[in-house]
Amino acid sequence: MDTLIIDGGPLTPDQVVSVAHRKARAVPSPDLAERLAPAREVVERAVDSGEIVYGITTGFGALANTNIGRSETEALQVNLVRSHATGVGDSLPDEVVRAMLLLRARTLAQGHSGVRPQVVGKLLEMLERDILPVVPSQGSVGASGDLAPFAHLALPVIGEGMVKLEGRVVPTSESGLEPIRLGTKEGLSLLNGTEGMTAMGVLALDRCRKLVRAADIACALTVEALMGSARPFDPRVHELRPHPGQAASAERIRRLIEGSEIGESHADDFDHAVQDAYSLRCAPQVHGAVSDTLDHVESVLRRELSAVVDNPIVFPETGEVISAGNFHGQPLAFALDFMAIAASELGSISERRTDRILDPARSNGLPAFLAPDPGVNSGYMIAQYTQAALVAENRVLSHPASVDSVPTSGMQEDHVSMGWGAGRKLWPVMDNVRRVIAVEILCAVQGIEHRKPLRPASGTGAVVERVRSVVPPLTGDRVLSGEIEAVARMIETGELIDL
Repeated sequence: MDTLIIDGGPLTPDQVVSVAHRKARAVPSPDLAERLAPAREVVERAVDSGEIVYGITTGFGALANTNIGRSETEALQVNLVRSHATGVGDSLPDEVVRAMLLLRARTLAQGHSGVRPQVVGKLLEMLERDILPVVPSQGSVGASGDLAPFAHLALPVIGEGMVKLEGRVVPTSESGLEPIRLGTKEGLSLLNGTEGMTAMGVLALDRCRKLVRAADIACALTVEALMGSARPFDPRVHELRPHPGQAASAERIRRLIEGSEIGESHADDFDHAVQDAYSLRCAPQVHGAVSDTLDHVESVLRRELSAVVDNPIVFPETGEVISAGNFHGQPLAFALDFMAIAASELGSISERRTDRILDPARSNGLPAFLAPDPGVNSGYMIAQYTQAALVAENRVLSHPASVDSVPTSGMQEDHVSMGWGAGRKLWPVMDNVRRVIAVEILCAVQGIEHRKPLRPASGTGAVVERVRSVVPPLTGDRVLSGEIEAVARMIETGELIDL
């Protein structure tokens, strides 16, 4: 298992994914105490001098003008964590919680938050021991940081809240985790930041990259099943419109269908298909646009993975503590919304290709709905209904959360990003798309087998074999739900796309 040294330096998306899935571990830098000392000294001086500094000697949000005495500063931090733990709804997935612990530790380790090394160490200890705070999935507006989720993430640090340990949910007091006593500003620093949205974004980016590759595979299979043309994937076409994602998608599809007996059987027959439908010949343009959108999202996430997103920010060099707005999630809110919109289009075009395979009027000789003895059997007819339902659901979920704002904290926080909501609805979009593509793959594989004795290309043929290792050919009507989920799991694990 790889080991990441957390010293406040940038992380890559791949590193975050590895830790989130327990393929890498994270440990504090040996010089962490030395790195954090200067900012901590600034915080302590502010308290001792009675200086008015937001979050250190004042209340929070709309209570920023309330002065807090020296004797109350530590109680203020604990009360802050408790009062902000207002999340509701289902708990976040384990991998998201792990990513949040990692990213929060990284931010605090930068030395601009004024916390002690014990705070960073406690977050990394939970990660190392896989003692995962139970974090409700609803309650953040994505602006003052992901406050409610981070409060639940922080409760175990002070020995409170619930944790997930070895598959069981137990009180933190039963987990064996020793609590620490929060010092000045440490409660606030545990709450302020965008790492919740970033965690969801990084993990979603990894999943969406898989969906693009799966969509290219599905399209290649469908081109074979429908006896479509390989000409739209000619590299010369895509050199004339140099979007990198488009060229990459066209090349993947071209290589998958290269050398196909099915394709060669009609390659010179211009009456066969002068122009295929858009869902086939424009697939690189659509899939590629999704890839390019993901590249943009990755650039936003990479900047966020090196950023200071706390508030107030401590500048040890000058002794200043500046209250500003780096916790505002707008860059992430846009990116997460863009990702949902892009991913949903993969499902939309996949459903159109599937419908073409199943329609005897447009499928180039395939049986209606790929059914053995159509009429007695319905074949994959209703699987396309499922696709239609999921695509329709995604159209609702793809409405951007980032265009909304509900003021909070007595109008002190009068514009919020709703980036957390953008991240939450992105996950069901990806699940829906994965299942839509799984249906297309099942139908295309069945369609290719109807073209025998003509053989598919070696690339698509390998996919057919892999699918058939878990799903047998359709020889009569049967329950298909489990088979759809089986192929969807193969997409999620990479088993199908890493051939």
